[in-house]
Amino acid sequence: MRSGQGEPDRSARLGAAELDAALGERATLVQFSSAFCQPCRATRGILAEVAGMVDGVAHVEIDAEARLDLVRRLGVVRTPTVLVLDADGRVVRRATGQPRKADVIAALGAAV
Repeated sequence: MRSGQGEPDRSARLGAAELDAALGERATLVQFSSAFCQPCRATRGILAEVAGMVDGVAHVEIDAEARLDLVRRLGVVRTPTVLVLDADGRVVRRATGQPRKADVIAALGAAV
């Protein structure tokens, strides 16, 4: 995945309570979206497809406007922003813009 916001904060960690969803057993794809974002819709499909292909990977979509606490904490400045979390919820990859499926699969390698 192309990194549009620099290296991830290796100390950043997200749990199920913060995401309002269960983490994947192996990795979690977290997508920050906004209502009128066309690339967000396409990203949703790509991430859902990859999560369905790879055992133990979950996809969680977060409405950026509804979760300004996380947006500010994680420095999300545009949508879509995608975070790849490892099994413990640590951010291991971060990218902005619509990703390619191959790039998402490759980024999962850092998490599993």
